[in-house]
Amino acid sequence: MIDRDVVLGNLEKYDLKDAKIGVLASHSALDTCEGAVTEGFRTVAVCQKGRDASFSRYFRAQRDASGNLVRGVVDDALMLDKFDQILQPEIQNDIMARNALFVPNRSFTSYCSIDAVEDDFAVPMVGSRNLLRSEERGGDRDYYWLLEQAGMPYPKKVDKPEDIDGLTIIKVHHKVKKLERGFFTAKDYDQFVQKSQELIAQNVLEPDFLQHARMEKYIIGPVFNLDFFYNPLEEKGERVELLGIDWRFESSLDGYVRLPAKQQVELEEDGIIPEYTVCGHNSATMRESLLDKAFELAEKYVAATKKFYDPGIIGPFCLQTCVDKDLHFHIYDVAPRIGGGTNVHMSVGHPYGNTLWRTNMSSGRRLAKMVREAIEQERTDEIVT
Repeated sequence: MIDRDVVLGNLEKYDLKDAKIGVLASHSALDTCEGAVTEGFRTVAVCQKGRDASFSRYFRAQRDASGNLVRGVVDDALMLDKFDQILQPEIQNDIMARNALFVPNRSFTSYCSIDAVEDDFAVPMVGSRNLLRSEERGGDRDYYWLLEQAGMPYPKKVDKPEDIDGLTIIKVHHKVKKLERGFFTAKDYDQFVQKSQELIAQNVLEPDFLQHARMEKYIIGPVFNLDFFYNPLEEKGERVELLGIDWRFESSLDGYVRLPAKQQVELEEDGIIPEYTVCGHNSATMRESLLDKAFELAEKYVAATKKFYDPGIIGPFCLQTCVDKDLHFHIYDVAPRIGGGTNVHMSVGHPYGNTLWRTNMSSGRRLAKMVREAIEQERTDEIVT
């Protein structure tokens, strides 16, 4: 892990009166930028050529002669040939010269080596740098390990295919779409063999996919991605906030389930197995009797991160859950940074965040609001790692 004194030394060089919010231009970057400009910051989106148009053109900021925002949210589009060039010292220096505090998202740790993010990225980062590794399934102290230490509920693990004795989901990366999912389900060992062979033939799975797979009991129930926020600067109210809830559209699964059951069976018989690639999100709320349970999960997670990943979670995090027929939560994924579905909250906020803050409060805006508070209170070092 990069020496904290190096990061804080770089932070000391910033003119925080002219601080900007920086982000890799993917994933939840629009929410991050929209929230930043709403709170009065200018923004820096680090773009990859060829997939930059949304940020460098269509949502590019326009300001009047007084600097007031007229339209858009992206002030500066920093163009790179590849996202991982952000790790190059000259690019880091460029970001820091712009006084940009960097907000990590999933694309950042997907396109860049997690080792390099931990050891070589010297830009002051808003959030928990050391927790980002916990998102990598299969590590010694991944989020499943952390959930176990915290006594939090998650789907039962299946150790080997021969042990499958009920509907099981097999989590694995897609062979071709390296950052996407090659997930599939199986009810028993024979079905596991059949489906996996079909997916290998369809170039969805690597032949040795099982080495990196996580198998667990499939929870039948709705999905609620709980978009929480932890503010270490808070001294009066609760530090844990529920800003919103989202759920996913997954391709081609969502099109698959809209078909009559007979056609679904026919497709499976033809070897056409749905894919779980996330392609969008929608907003949701929960019945109020579940809210206390949700907050309890968040508090346990925060406590565990403080114990095992000092200083613990800072800012946004997402507990991705299923709720079973008995209204019990099961956490199937954890994002120790801004969630992938928070774009549904940008500009309009969400019923929970809006209710708490009495204004439109998205995850991106809440993050920028914390940065603003830290600068005003001269406590920026407490939210930067």
